[in-house]
Amino acid sequence: MGVAPRARVGVQRRLSRLGTVTDDPRPEPPARGIPIDRIRPLHVPMLRVVEVGLACWLVALIVILVVPALHEGDRDWWPWACVAGIVLGSVGWAYLRRGRGNARDAA
Repeated sequence: MGVAPRARVGVQRRLSRLGTVTDDPRPEPPARGIPIDRIRPLHVPMLRVVEVGLACWLVALIVILVVPALHEGDRDWWPWACVAGIVLGSVGWAYLRRGRGNARDAA
């Protein structure tokens, strides 16, 4: 089975619109917009991110303990997963709070 001649012409037209192919692997610099050397990383308040994560783990633990079906039988490990999240998040919070991690964001 071959490709119909009409389909081949359409493919050739699309390929010719792509332009020339070069051996240079470096991308072209942007023609307009913000120059690459002026782009700065986005500031993320890491301490706040950890606090929100801790709050989410705490809410999940409360919900799991209040609803009996969520911590009985095969799901008896679910509360411990929340406890592990709270403990590890607390370690991360203490790490950031002492001034390590994101030094600019440390209190």
